[in-house]
Amino acid sequence: MAGALLAWPFSALPESLKGVSMGVVVHSYGMRYGGKISSERYPGFKDALDLMKHCHSLGAAGIQTTVGGWAEDFVKKVREEREKLGMYLEGSISLPKDESDLVRFEKDVVLAKEAGAQVLRTVCLSGRRYENFKSEEDWEAFKERSVQSIQWAEPIVKKHQVRLAIENHKDWQAEELARLIQNLGSEWVGVTLDFGNNVSLLEEPMEVIRTLAPFAFSTHVKDMGVKSYEKGFLLSEVELGKGIVDLKEAVDLCRKYNPQVTFSLEMITRDPLEIPCLEEDYWITFPEEKAKQLAKILRMVRDQSFEGSLPEVRGLSGEERLALEEKHVVSCLNYAGKELL
Repeated sequence: MAGALLAWPFSALPESLKGVSMGVVVHSYGMRYGGKISSERYPGFKDALDLMKHCHSLGAAGIQTTVGGWAEDFVKKVREEREKLGMYLEGSISLPKDESDLVRFEKDVVLAKEAGAQVLRTVCLSGRRYENFKSEEDWEAFKERSVQSIQWAEPIVKKHQVRLAIENHKDWQAEELARLIQNLGSEWVGVTLDFGNNVSLLEEPMEVIRTLAPFAFSTHVKDMGVKSYEKGFLLSEVELGKGIVDLKEAVDLCRKYNPQVTFSLEMITRDPLEIPCLEEDYWITFPEEKAKQLAKILRMVRDQSFEGSLPEVRGLSGEERLALEEKHVVSCLNYAGKELL
């Protein structure tokens, strides 16, 4: 595997990549962004400018990246580079933690808009629901805090005419997030629809996509592979077209509800995630244990088990990890150019 990775021909850009209308999420380069691994062949991206230039060289239409703490002179550089390359920019921003954090939040919104971002992706939880919360009370407190943070944020994004998109980030089940958005009732707050995250919450990808597509301002396009393990199942991002997500239907649905929606690749190269849904602790935040839902997902894992081994990085050198990350991004963009967009 290592020899094949290092021999992979990254210099030759596939014809189908040129002009593909898909962007790239910064987390697709989780190892390369910030120069976490030293490499001459795959030099690290020190900031959004490096990421933008590299993704443009691959034919990507835009990027979604973190914008917190940007200086005004850097914002100007990002805007000029974005305009020169003709790419879209979406920001990734943290919700206000409390009222004293509103100044920071508004500053980030203003700077992101000045750089050219019209959509700002955010999350309510940085971790995973089934790992973060040890009681139902903790989960209920999180929900209250999240709603309050969004209510603080809404007047600010409305004031600056920028859309705030809340990702289904292994926290909200699809119906929960849909109700949250509906109850808020703001044209300025919607969803960053992640195509695969909610498998970890025992929801089938297309059920999630059908529920949340009407609210989607942006997307995290990914395909997912699953395999059984003793405590439940393993879940992993895999190259587009090789997993369980009906990508064509997902893209068509998002476009049906929002013709301006963007499609951004989030192909995270890492070890498979363990979803311990057969363990009692997994169910703490689900007040009604849904035996039928569990059985449905485990049947899916059995019937659509990923052929071969799921992608993993353990055992690879730093250079090999970077090579695999780049291979995944390029292969997914290539698939999108041929089959989706």
